[in-house]
Amino acid sequence: MAKVFPFQPYRYTPKAGPATSLVSQPYDKIPEDLQEQYYRASPYNVIRVIKGKSEPSDNDTNNVYTRAAKTLDQWIAEGVLAQDPEPGFYPYFQQFEHPDTGETLRRKGFIGLFRLEEYEARVMHRHELTHSGPKLDRLQLARHTHVYFEQLFTLYDDPDFVIDRRFDNAAKTEPLLTAEEGSSVHRVWRISDPATVAEIQAAMEQKKLLMADGHHRYETALGFFRENPNLPGADKVMMTFVNMRGSGLVVLATHRVLDGLPGFDAAALLKRAAESFDVERLDSAAALQKKLDATPPEVCGIGGVFANDPGAYLFTAKNSAGAHVAAAVTELKKDLGAPVRFVEGQPSGATDRAARLDVAVLHHELLGNALGISEEDIRELKNIRYVRGFQPAVDDVRSGKAQAAFLLRPVEADKVAEIAFAGGVMPQKSTDFYPKLLSGLTMYRFG
Repeated sequence: MAKVFPFQPYRYTPKAGPATSLVSQPYDKIPEDLQEQYYRASPYNVIRVIKGKSEPSDNDTNNVYTRAAKTLDQWIAEGVLAQDPEPGFYPYFQQFEHPDTGETLRRKGFIGLFRLEEYEARVMHRHELTHSGPKLDRLQLARHTHVYFEQLFTLYDDPDFVIDRRFDNAAKTEPLLTAEEGSSVHRVWRISDPATVAEIQAAMEQKKLLMADGHHRYETALGFFRENPNLPGADKVMMTFVNMRGSGLVVLATHRVLDGLPGFDAAALLKRAAESFDVERLDSAAALQKKLDATPPEVCGIGGVFANDPGAYLFTAKNSAGAHVAAAVTELKKDLGAPVRFVEGQPSGATDRAARLDVAVLHHELLGNALGISEEDIRELKNIRYVRGFQPAVDDVRSGKAQAAFLLRPVEADKVAEIAFAGGVMPQKSTDFYPKLLSGLTMYRFG
C-alpha cells in the first residue's frame, strides 16, 4: 500500500527574489556552464546547496557538504527560507514545448511525502539500474543537511482521474509561485484542507507506484534511513506524483557516447557486430535518423556513428528472440538488487521484455560483447556518457570529442510501466522523462 503524506516544506520567501532566479534543474542534469549560470542568477539559488563548487582546500571539515549545511542554516536565519505553517499537498503543473514536435503540452502532478519501502515490498517499482557515484554524493548531502531539496518523479495509475480533480480545483486560484526554465513554465499551489488531503491519501493508498526519475535519490533515501532508523522523518522522501494517464507524459531517448577507449577500432567492432546484427551503412546521420524512426517497434534497431567515418550505421538484430536475450537476462540477474524474477529457471515475461529492448541489447551485445565494456564499467561511468538529443550525440563524434555514439529510440511510458510493474528492470538511463522537475520548489527537512 502506498502511504503518502502532506508536509510542511521549507520554501523561498519573497525576500529571496523571483522564483525563476532561485530554482534549477536536478543536480545530475547540471553541467559546469549551467552551474555557473545558476550561481550568477541569485546568491540564494538552490544550486549552492544541491551542487556547490569544490575548492582546492576542501577537507573533511570544510567541503561542499558542510558548506551546504551552513548555507541552509544561514538562509533560514535570514528569512530567505521559511517553513509553511500547516501541512499540505502541493499541486505542481508544468507547461512546456515538446523538444521534437514543438507542441505545447501540460503535465500535472502534486508534491507530497512517501513512506519509504524496499523494492521487494512491490509498492515502489524501479524500472532501471543505477550508478554508484551519484548515490554516495547524495548520501553525503543528506547526512550533512537532513534535507531533501529535490522531488523524485513518480507515476501512478488513475484512469478515472479521481485524484487529478482535487488539484484541478486548487489550480483555479493564484499559484504560490511561478518559475520559468527555458521554454517551460512551472506553477505550484497548496492544498491544506484536511478533508481533501485525506481523500488524496485514501485514493493513493491503493496505487502501485513507478519511479520515473530519481532512482539514485530514492536509493540514497533508503540508505540514509537504514543508517538512521530512529531519526524522525527519515522514513519518508519528497516526491511529485503524476497520473500516467494524464497528458504531457513525454519520454525522450538517452544516447550513449563513448570516449577514452584504448585501441578503439570501428572496423573490428562492425565485424564483431555482424555476428548478431544486420549492419547497414548509410551516407549520413540524417539518413540514419529517418531509417531508425521507420524501423518497426518490434524490431531491435540501434544507430551508430564513429570517429573518422562520415557515414552512419543501422544495427538491426538478426533474431531479437535469440541468444542475446537470454544472455542479457543473465546479466540483469547478476546485478545485485535487480528485481528480476524467474519461474522454473526461466526468465519471467517482464525480464524477457526488458532484455528485448534496444537499450538492453545495446548494453549486452555492442557495449559488452563487441567492445568489452562491463556492467561494472557502466555503473562507474567509465568511458561512457549519456546525451539527450540525436544531433548533440552525433556532433560529439564529428567534432572529435568522442570515439563513438550509439543512438536509440525512446521507450514508451506504457512499456516502461508494463515491465516495471511485472518485476522487470532496464539498464541505466534507459528513459529520459521530459521536462525535469525543478529543484528548490519545496524542501523537506527531517530530524
